[in-house]
Amino acid sequence: MAKSIKLPQKLMLLGSGELGKEVVIAAQRLGNYVVAVDRYANAPAMQVADASEVISMLSAEDLERIVEKHRPDFIIPEIEAIRTEKLLEFEGRGITVIPTAKATDYTMNRDRIRELAHRHLGVRTAQYAYAASLEELVEVSESIGFPNVVKPVMSSSGKGQSVVKDRSEVEKAWNYAIEGSRGDTQKVIVEEFINFEIEITLLTVKQWDAPTIFCPPIGHRQERGDYQESWQPAGISEAQVLSAQAIAKKVTDALGGAGIFGVEFFITKDEVIFSELSPRPHDTGMVTLISQNLNEFELHLRAVLGLPVPKIEQLGASASAVILAKEHSDSISFEGVAEALAEPDVDLRLFGKPDSRPFRRMGVALAKGSNVEEAREKAARAASKVRIVR
Repeated sequence: MAKSIKLPQKLMLLGSGELGKEVVIAAQRLGNYVVAVDRYANAPAMQVADASEVISMLSAEDLERIVEKHRPDFIIPEIEAIRTEKLLEFEGRGITVIPTAKATDYTMNRDRIRELAHRHLGVRTAQYAYAASLEELVEVSESIGFPNVVKPVMSSSGKGQSVVKDRSEVEKAWNYAIEGSRGDTQKVIVEEFINFEIEITLLTVKQWDAPTIFCPPIGHRQERGDYQESWQPAGISEAQVLSAQAIAKKVTDALGGAGIFGVEFFITKDEVIFSELSPRPHDTGMVTLISQNLNEFELHLRAVLGLPVPKIEQLGASASAVILAKEHSDSISFEGVAEALAEPDVDLRLFGKPDSRPFRRMGVALAKGSNVEEAREKAARAASKVRIVR
């Protein structure tokens, strides 16, 4: 990749949720043309893109058709459920796949990225094993021990993830994992339960022709395997930050390419333990929409296009809190927005999803405070004021 690139470029976004929507906005601020692709119409990123396509991204034929139609300069995957071998083919034709087709293929499944980190790079991870049937899950769960964590090898936003406390919960965990799996595989990963002090995301910006740089670590809290709130700074020690940075660089160097990586860690009293990696903006990184001079979406775009990132500046204690749906509905309206925005240093993002279901993320509240505790309280308070009505 050359050190400078002419704008505009044509970008094809594979996956058009709320994270993709912010990528489109960042891209268009620099005049680029964006094609948003997803499996359903009127997805959030489609609402702000120049063009859109509704396809199954697991269909090689559908991918071929839209790439031939639009002829993008860059293909930017935003979800895991993609026919990644087709991306390798597109890359061979000269289309830049972000971060690379190989990296997308590796990170599509939790098993491959875990194997890369643990077996090939010697990175400390939770103990783990795989199962492709309920019978295998029973066996490996007893081997790993209880409690443990069961996840689909391919999913997004924590779907299908559960903590299994004893043998009686294994079948329920298997069914939930398969239900939450994306793609066409029926395989789960079972992990040792880590008694951590905090979970963090280290947003890692890998550049084509410049050193890897890092955002300040982001703390986050999950429920049902899905992020509920995040905050920055995370409040971990400098030694822990440096350890996480070294691991993140080691893994992202092995994957190659350019763009932002959301690298997750468990922080215990004595260890920094690699958890997962996404080769794209991360949901917990939404806090950077208020916490940094350059948010994660702008950083992703700059890295993709080979544009300089002279300085990442953290703007003080900040937090995000998700706005969740409580029921199924195909007609979405919001109340309480004015009340949520009445407090100083509070902002909202409503994603524009066309329908809802229980626990689906429909928006996020953002807040700054004099300290992290105040910022978290303000974000949670603002989120609680927004009500989703039919």
